[in-house]
Amino acid sequence: MLMRTDPFRELDRLTQQLMGPGTWSRPSLMPMDAYREGDEYVVALDIPGVSADAIDIDVERNMLTVKAERRPVAKADDVQMELSERPLGVFSRQIVLADTLDTEHIKADYDAGVLTLRIPIAERAKPRKIAIGGESGRKEISG
Repeated sequence: MLMRTDPFRELDRLTQQLMGPGTWSRPSLMPMDAYREGDEYVVALDIPGVSADAIDIDVERNMLTVKAERRPVAKADDVQMELSERPLGVFSRQIVLADTLDTEHIKADYDAGVLTLRIPIAERAKPRKIAIGGESGRKEISG
């Protein structure tokens, strides 16, 4: 059997053991990607092993909060755990949204352990042409 040692993984595992699982008052951070795609911003959060009903998404003013809880899987009495590296507990991420985003029309999808939020850009923030009104002829000022 080939065994590979990764000292950073061991350090992460040790830190997780010392800190304990995330709690509602001290949640663990979840990894995130954020990018603009056309007329919307996309935020992708990794939360594998979490059921969709254990995810809570809130928006208050311009603060978006995502919380999720990964609970331990029920095991039979005769099961002896040999290795446990998957973190359990509460995970959270807060994102400050710009005023140019439409927080009323956020869409959320959860697939394969990735929560994807699509936040449209508000109509008032999109570039637009301004029509010029008035006469095109010259006027003289007489005095």
